[in-house]
Amino acid sequence: MNITYNEAVKVLNAAIEKAKSLEIPVSLAVVDSGGHLVAFARLDSVYGVIDFAVKKARTAVMFGLDSDEMGAIVAAAELQGYGMLNSNDGLLTIAGGVVIKDTAGHIIGAIASSGGSAEQDKEIAIAGSVKLN
Repeated sequence: MNITYNEAVKVLNAAIEKAKSLEIPVSLAVVDSGGHLVAFARLDSVYGVIDFAVKKARTAVMFGLDSDEMGAIVAAAELQGYGMLNSNDGLLTIAGGVVIKDTAGHIIGAIASSGGSAEQDKEIAIAGSVKLN
């Protein structure tokens, strides 16, 4: 099952509210369970973090783990970590990509924030991800 456009907008709007409350210029990406972009917002962030947000969200949904959790796995892989990071058109394994689950607990997509600190990006993405639960 995939996140619908209407669900993605709800998730995105919740994350936008959180980013605005923190006064952080971020880019936000919502992807479906296949890693395809469904909704996006750029809140006056620098251009470079657009790709970061999309890659964090894709990383989370591809592996079913928040992007920072995947980062811990890659870091522990030592030499093989290079190959892991460069798979799937490049992963971004820093905080800010969070899986989105439906009420039954199935992963239906992911949201990511990029532009703040790692902690802020994760906080913003989590605010969006819990909107559907």
